[in-house]
Amino acid sequence: MIRFEINKHIAQLTFDHDAKRNALSFEMLDEIYSAFDKITEDVRVLIIKANKGAKVWSAGFNIDQLPLPGEDPLPFNHPLETLLRKLQHIPCPVIAQIEGSVWGGAYELALSCDILIGTPKTSFAITPAKIGVPYNTSGIMRILSSLNINIAKEMFFTALPIKADRAYNLGILNHLVEVDELENFVMKMAHNISQNSPLSIRVIKEQIQIISKSSPISINASERIEQVRTMAYHSEDYLEGKRAFEEGRKPIFTGK
Repeated sequence: MIRFEINKHIAQLTFDHDAKRNALSFEMLDEIYSAFDKITEDVRVLIIKANKGAKVWSAGFNIDQLPLPGEDPLPFNHPLETLLRKLQHIPCPVIAQIEGSVWGGAYELALSCDILIGTPKTSFAITPAKIGVPYNTSGIMRILSSLNINIAKEMFFTALPIKADRAYNLGILNHLVEVDELENFVMKMAHNISQNSPLSIRVIKEQIQIISKSSPISINASERIEQVRTMAYHSEDYLEGKRAFEEGRKPIFTGK
């Protein structure tokens, strides 16, 4: 479901499951995780991308593999959570080369990269409200670390996509380039990074990560967050959202 190659200090991981819109199934997550294990200190830049011309960079976690109500859909040890933590600890810079749209959990995957480069065809959507799925605390924290709170609320509440130009203006995208320039632009940046001191970059990257996550959350707040999440994934709306997706229809939510 992916392709992975390393050439002259630059690694490229390509999503290669267009038939399922590169949805992050357990199987695909396992392949990506295994590819990350192959990244050694010799790799100075990692590029994560989809096939050229793909309309969807990734559709996020595979909804077919969500559990039934009563079980946390995204616990701490979930393969997607495990992968995101592993991605954040890759020592070299990670560039997300994004031509198409990014949905749900794939938005977190993109945000876990260090540099995001898109095209006019790029868009981002956070979609749990469309299917009645609660969002986990760590995911919300990742999103709030890169967005103003009012923008994050809009994305969560509406589940509508943010288009490329707005994403660039909001600072989600580092660069916005034309589709036919994307690959060369990303490779030129990757080559430039690879010429700099890899040790210096590794140290600076870790410093930035530690400093950016230095604000603690209280125990009481954390417990309340988990309490309200539990309400959501025990709900009738959660079951209805999953069933509607499987049946290819619009869900009818009751708020219960």
